[in-house]
Amino acid sequence: MKPITFNSYLEPQTKVGYSHITVPPEIVEEVGGFGTRLLCSINGNEQIHCGLMGKGDGRGMIIINKKRQKKWGITIGDEVSATIELDRSKYGAEMPEELEALLEQDREGLKAFEKITAGQQRYILNYVDGVKSIQKRIDRAIMLIENLKTMPEGSFDYRHLLGMEEED
Repeated sequence: MKPITFNSYLEPQTKVGYSHITVPPEIVEEVGGFGTRLLCSINGNEQIHCGLMGKGDGRGMIIINKKRQKKWGITIGDEVSATIELDRSKYGAEMPEELEALLEQDREGLKAFEKITAGQQRYILNYVDGVKSIQKRIDRAIMLIENLKTMPEGSFDYRHLLGMEEED
């Protein structure tokens, strides 16, 4: 699939507190429907990994978080030019170097990582990548993979993953 460019507006989603752009139904169909992983560029800025979510009326939406809105200089109501293409990366997100190096050395950790869902994998990728400090990314990668390895087979608990105590 070649990249597709279209115009949209940055819209609020008040019920859940995030903003998004709307993707027309014909483009939703062309890219493969809801749940498709995409690379999206807004107004020529760097591409972001994202998922195509449904709005309930055949149109799709792509979430644009506040950090990116600020970085790109866009606000609610602004018309934007969006370019999307299929995300062909293995996990639908960038693999942080620190996590990649850990998984290359830790076969048990890699095996546990490969068994969880794609969304759970992306959560780990984004959590590791969510800090600037290289040492903090290393620490997060080690913590998450060690905690992942101790989870019972077939269950996934975010609190356990983050090293938090169980809720009563």
